[in-house]
Amino acid sequence: MNWKFTEDRPIWVQLSEQLSAQITAGVYGPGERLPSVREFAAQAGVNPNTMQRALANLESQGLLVTNRTAGRSVTQDMERIRTLRADQARAQVAQFLETMDSMGFSRQEIMAVLEEAIKEEA
Repeated sequence: MNWKFTEDRPIWVQLSEQLSAQITAGVYGPGERLPSVREFAAQAGVNPNTMQRALANLESQGLLVTNRTAGRSVTQDMERIRTLRADQARAQVAQFLETMDSMGFSRQEIMAVLEEAIKEEA
């Protein structure tokens, strides 16, 4: 995974967000065992304690489950994953609309831009 960090939020929050996005995208499937904290930390170039905090956060959200003998795995609760995926999509849309609003676009203009972009992608 290509980890990317910014200075505006704590690293563990960014790790949580990036892992959450990978889970909802299906990179890590339901029930799939995850690498160890140390492996993940080495991949991301962060302290294992920082990675542990990120994984614990995802566990508290219900995305990860811990088995003492088998480590952490992705939840098999598909409804939880679908809900999170929808939440992530709404957040992206809200951010897009905020940016377009700041550029002075009306909702009608935004719809036209989106329709044009969708046609170009097809």
